[in-house]
Amino acid sequence: MLVNKDGSYTGFIKVHFQLVRPITLPPPQSPTLDEHEHGRLLQRRTSFYLPKDAAKHLHISSHTRVREVIEALLNKFTVVDNPAKFSLFERSDRHNQVYMRKLGDDERPLQLRLCAGPSEKVLSLVLKENETGDVNWDAFSFPELCNFLRILQREEEEHVRQIVRRYAHARDMMKRAVARISAPA
Repeated sequence: MLVNKDGSYTGFIKVHFQLVRPITLPPPQSPTLDEHEHGRLLQRRTSFYLPKDAAKHLHISSHTRVREVIEALLNKFTVVDNPAKFSLFERSDRHNQVYMRKLGDDERPLQLRLCAGPSEKVLSLVLKENETGDVNWDAFSFPELCNFLRILQREEEEHVRQIVRRYAHARDMMKRAVARISAPA
């Protein structure tokens, strides 16, 4: 920790990543592309999963808020996903139980870290996807939304096929049963 003249201080925090979904990176930049090729490349993005044990150290001030920490982490990894898709959580181990608490956007992670002391069992910071249950559709890009629609369309078509097969099978069984009953003995 380093104390500034204005009473604020700066220091490092360590943030662990527990992301279930892939993150999206921008397309590679090439200075020799013409406008058309560059526009086509902008539509291509790379998505990949971060390793389970990924963590990043950030140097921040005591005035830095949670939303700024999330944006800084995404910038360090050059992630182009909307920061609103992510939340910062406080993780603590007490009595062999793990407790997670979603931090509010106005909380200050460096102050939390300082108050908790050096032990990561008492407090560690974790970046996760938002788990509010409500989907913030504005946080997704147009291609991502189109992809969701394609996936839902396929799932709906498969569900309809299963229902049609089930009813066709039931109809065939009823026809056979009626034929057996109405057949002369």
